[in-house]
Amino acid sequence: MSARPRTLSRVAAVQALYQAEQGPTSPETVIDQFVRHRIGGDAPGHGDMNEGRLKAADVPLFARIVRTATQQQDTIDAMLVAALPESWPLGRIDPVLRALMRAGGAELWMSDGPPAKVVINEYLDVAHGFFSGDEPRMANGILDRLAHLLRPAEFQTAG
Repeated sequence: MSARPRTLSRVAAVQALYQAEQGPTSPETVIDQFVRHRIGGDAPGHGDMNEGRLKAADVPLFARIVRTATQQQDTIDAMLVAALPESWPLGRIDPVLRALMRAGGAELWMSDGPPAKVVINEYLDVAHGFFSGDEPRMANGILDRLAHLLRPAEFQTAG
């Protein structure tokens, strides 16, 4: 996986959202923990992703994704439920994949963010870093549906 700062921010956001879902930790606490221990300049180690260090991550983007995902979680989750097959309730989805789709949904929610296709491609790359099965394909399809809902103007063709 690339070590671009914005990509690392997305990886960190997925990890933070996963961590926040696992315990009674507020999003702000998780953001603070990640900035102090995994992202920020004081993070121990050499920034090796295999050691959980993401020192080059874009901290403002990371924090914005986590905040947006948690503030808009009910709406994003409803959109995810609508996009998922009925046989796959959101609670059945792998928790890391659920965090990834929430992070991607949050970034698509940000109308001033990168183009939807860029966001989808970035999260597809992130998904390949976490999964080797069908999960990246599922994330790609779900995020594409969310992108069409949240940013329809980006998909209109000139006629």
